[in-house]
Amino acid sequence: MSPGLQQPAFLVLSALAEGPLHGYGIVQAVAAASDGAVTLRIGTLYGALDRLAARGLVVVDREEVVDSRLRRTYRLTGEGERVLRAEAQTLRARAERALAALGRRSAPGADVSGAGATA
Repeated sequence: MSPGLQQPAFLVLSALAEGPLHGYGIVQAVAAASDGAVTLRIGTLYGALDRLAARGLVVVDREEVVDSRLRRTYRLTGEGERVLRAEAQTLRARAERALAALGRRSAPGADVSGAGATA
């Protein structure tokens, strides 16, 4: 992740990319997107949402009372979409460089020991 966007924040913004969600919906979307590898804890989720809201990247879309409890639904702002897109492009470029390096490493005749050739 870039210095400005930690992994939980990236995951929350990614979950909200398809549309507004409430907290539990965000947790479910992150779990589904990661094939169950990432489970956001409630404290982590709401800490990330608070930081993202303070940066103007997400806002409360609506509030409703469900079973006598307040449920907030969050959505990306235009700035949130811009930041998510930039971060995703950065991650894609880094992944492509890593895959290219691995491809060179496994190429026939490649020195995988790291020692280099000697004459």
